[in-house]
Amino acid sequence: MNDLLDQLVLAPVILPLLGAGLCLAFGRFAAPQRIISIITLLAVVASAAVLLVRADRHGPQSFNVGGWPAELGISLVADRLSSLLLLISTLVTLCVLLYSIGQGIVEYGRDSPLSVFYPTFLVLSAGVSNAFLSADLFNLFVGFEILLASSYVLITLGGTEARVRSGTIYIIVSLASSALFLIAIASVYAATGTVNFAQLALRLPELSDATATMLQLMLLLTFAVKAAVFPLSAWLPDSYPTAPAPVTAVFAGLLTKVGVYAILRTQTLMFPTHELRTMLLWASILTMVVGILGAVAQSDIKRVLSFTLVSHIGFMLFGIALGTELGVAGAIFYIVHHITVQTTLFLVAGLVEYRSGTTNLDRLGGLARLAPVLAVMFFVPAMNLAGIPPFSGFLGKLALLEAGVDEADWLALVAVAASVITSLLTLYAVAKIWNRAFWQPAGDPEDDTPVPFDPQVQGGSLHGRSGVSTATQRETTWKTDTEGERLPSRMAVPTIALGLVTVALTVFAAPLFSVAERAADELHERTPYIEAVLGDG
Repeated sequence: MNDLLDQLVLAPVILPLLGAGLCLAFGRFAAPQRIISIITLLAVVASAAVLLVRADRHGPQSFNVGGWPAELGISLVADRLSSLLLLISTLVTLCVLLYSIGQGIVEYGRDSPLSVFYPTFLVLSAGVSNAFLSADLFNLFVGFEILLASSYVLITLGGTEARVRSGTIYIIVSLASSALFLIAIASVYAATGTVNFAQLALRLPELSDATATMLQLMLLLTFAVKAAVFPLSAWLPDSYPTAPAPVTAVFAGLLTKVGVYAILRTQTLMFPTHELRTMLLWASILTMVVGILGAVAQSDIKRVLSFTLVSHIGFMLFGIALGTELGVAGAIFYIVHHITVQTTLFLVAGLVEYRSGTTNLDRLGGLARLAPVLAVMFFVPAMNLAGIPPFSGFLGKLALLEAGVDEADWLALVAVAASVITSLLTLYAVAKIWNRAFWQPAGDPEDDTPVPFDPQVQGGSLHGRSGVSTATQRETTWKTDTEGERLPSRMAVPTIALGLVTVALTVFAAPLFSVAERAADELHERTPYIEAVLGDG
């Protein structure tokens, strides 16, 4: 029985890949693909929950693939940090899948979704799981490449000009960072003779300070691109908004967090002395401030949310840079919070676009009266993102602020001030969306000014839509608003469910933060992880 449970570490990686193969076997039969995808992700959620319970009770769970020793083969490790992020990311992935299924059924009929979507989506899930569970740098690289290869397909679904153009930028940046990652891996292996995390934790302290710092810089630069840390974040706001709504949501919730996880794992396990603490603090400050200034300048909901996504990566980097147990615990808690909240907001943006034909704030209005359920679906996670008490966003930021104040040095206090300013400007940004899209009266349907929206470019569907005239766009938008068309339940229910998860993070904040504290303590202790991979010897 214990051997079977030990092998459960493989499940979050193997099950989605098997599910993707089965989906491909059914070709263009959408119904079997939907059933296989849902069952697969439910099984992954269950396995992730078991892994979290076991890791919290018994310490890190390790499995050597193929029976090879960790020094020679591939090891997967589920500790408190990776299991927690695995569970929350799989829950989010399941909700986004249900949303995408509902969107395809409502707009195009039961058998119309592209056959490539479901297997690609499952491969993306496998890549994220592999990255979280990987115990060596090269397998982490493989995890990144799996999720990136699938994301290249998802971000260009529909084949519109804007999606291809944005996807090209995204692919070029991703390939450049992957090349840098390979160079970093080669350099680490040349200096230490291994890429295994546990062995690196033991061998890196034996290197000279200059060599260790250079390796740390190369890995940080690689992961900073993937996590969209300023000034390496310019690609994100131009890439995400043009993708289909469910694709944008899962990208916003997960892809950048895998980069943040890689920074957290390598900094605490391989470079615990934090030689680059000052640089990380400055990066967190600039990411927070520059990102949120970009958000307040936007007039499209998706672009506002994309810039807030960049900005709030700075909060996570702030906790990692501090390096204290409270700072790291606050960062872990905030990662969990942000995955759910940001994904929910992008799903709501997709519903706004489905109902009104646009996410441009200049063309929206009156949704609080015409679609009160949609208004609530936006308001709750928006206030959570802004950090209004008593939501989990406030609790996570409070922990980070307390950790910063405890440091009592001037740069940490500057980061605390930047955090407060960013929170206030986040409130302003989401309040602007609320006021212009939900609260103020709808625009004039007789207005003949051009509508800055192309459904082929920004359509939230999985396929894109055929082009229509500006007049038709405006007529359709006004007709939908005035007649009060109901939201499609197959899209609304998963969004509400994920919104309830964000509320649950507040209700159960105490036990969740306790898990985050134990995870932070485990990261600082390092010995349990090393022993799980290499054994007691």
